[in-house]
Amino acid sequence: MEIAITGRNVNVSDRLRDYVESKLSKVPQLDPRVQRIEVMVSHEPNPRQAKVSERVEITCRSKGPVIRAEASHDDRQAAVDLAADKLLERLRRAHDKRNVRRGRRRTSVAAATADLTAPPALDQPAQEQEAPDQFGTIGDSPIEVREKMHESAPMNLAEAVRRMELVGHDFFLFHDVDYDRPSVVYRRRGWSYGVIHLEVQDGVDGTDLDAAAVDVDQGAGARV
Repeated sequence: MEIAITGRNVNVSDRLRDYVESKLSKVPQLDPRVQRIEVMVSHEPNPRQAKVSERVEITCRSKGPVIRAEASHDDRQAAVDLAADKLLERLRRAHDKRNVRRGRRRTSVAAATADLTAPPALDQPAQEQEAPDQFGTIGDSPIEVREKMHESAPMNLAEAVRRMELVGHDFFLFHDVDYDRPSVVYRRRGWSYGVIHLEVQDGVDGTDLDAAAVDVDQGAGARV
């Protein structure tokens, strides 16, 4: 397993590299499929952001879904602790979901469903590639735009919710196999989710396009 540690507006010391690697040493035990872990350490120089000036982002790349965690703190090592704990917790949840119990024995989901018809491949690695040097502004405004390319296999709503939980985001972009259209699932209050399906209307100006939003309770099909 490869661990790549980079710094943004900060120099990453050998001591911090060793500490990060020790915190992530349990990752292969929870998910042997992980091939590469990317760690981004950044510093916010704005004094008003002093309490969250040290930021750590961890991304696991494997043959399965991308798993990500991030955290901020005024202490760099504490930020590593928070981000690593979040990542390990998500890996444990994913590990538990891959196993089912048969009596007193524990077996993998793959073995338990070996006799079933294989569903469409949903474990294609969903990669989010950040285009280099794509930062800029709109007109004279100070707005910064970051562009990313999100690649994913078609999936149903339940799988989209599961992957959203793995990356720790409040929304997840996916192609819904049931509606055959681009969709976004997002977190609402409590244990409920919402989903927006994009419906493109031919001959209508782009500013007038409507998106049909459907609220989905977790217990009504979006449970993971």
